[in-house]
Amino acid sequence: MLQEGSISLYVHDELLGHVPNPGFQARHGKSLQTIDNDGLRWNGEASPLSERTILAVGDSYTYGEEVNDDQTWPAYLQRLTGRRVLNGGVTGYGFDQTVLRAEQLADRLSPSTIIVSFIEDNLRRAEMGTLWWRDKPWFAIEGGQLAYKPAGEPSWAKLPRRFHSYLGHWFHKLPPPQRARAQLVENKFVEALPSRLQHLLGYCVRVHPVGAGLEIAKLLIRRLAELQRTRGIKVVVMAQHPPVIWLNQSEARRLRRATQCVLDCAAASGLATIDTYSRLAVEPAPHRHYAHTHMNARGNSMIASLVAATLPALLGETP
Repeated sequence: MLQEGSISLYVHDELLGHVPNPGFQARHGKSLQTIDNDGLRWNGEASPLSERTILAVGDSYTYGEEVNDDQTWPAYLQRLTGRRVLNGGVTGYGFDQTVLRAEQLADRLSPSTIIVSFIEDNLRRAEMGTLWWRDKPWFAIEGGQLAYKPAGEPSWAKLPRRFHSYLGHWFHKLPPPQRARAQLVENKFVEALPSRLQHLLGYCVRVHPVGAGLEIAKLLIRRLAELQRTRGIKVVVMAQHPPVIWLNQSEARRLRRATQCVLDCAAASGLATIDTYSRLAVEPAPHRHYAHTHMNARGNSMIASLVAATLPALLGETP
């Protein structure tokens, strides 16, 4: 659950909704999490910024929930390649926030390569104006183009803090909203009761019907392609996968279809792609590479090894 306050892991950001708090360090669960002065997850000591710097952006799978600073896949990638790797991942981000952060950090840090990591749920998050009590920016599609909508004021602030914490704990145990059927009928969203309750109380406020996130992601891919073209920064789109993909065949098919659509769109737009599914699929027990809902240290090391082995060919470099 995201925290609030002057000593919290996250602080408000006008463009992105929330970003890591520069200089923050604490144990979050069982993991030590350190944010450097640039608002990035600390990887450990590294060489200074250079023309070969890699920027990683994404959600909690990139940030490295449930592992220590030196056990995230960007940290392992830094040690494997000897290149400076900047971890710009942020827990809870949708695909929309990830692309906005890539653009923001590209302007600030001028990396040579950006790895944009995502899981399928990031598409659902792009359909929301509020997630887990926290307001976020979102995009409308107007005339076939993306129109940025800034984060609004979350409705949970009106609730007593104890009631808010209890509801958040209860809502977190419910099935993800994307599993509930949703339709747009006379400009009103019709969903299953739990999703409607989340919407009414401001836990997850939907601004798009289910499925719209994929169309938004396709338009966001165009922005990444434009970033690559105008800035000369190589952009790599990488798909990661939650543990349920190894435990539920019907859910796996749905996740794989949506993920492949994003990767196909990225490839068609001239972006390099990596799908981590095949590497994990050859393991006898892929789900053991996860802690609870995120990759454990062993899983992150495997992801980093795949990226390190694949990156030279994607970048046209000699290994």
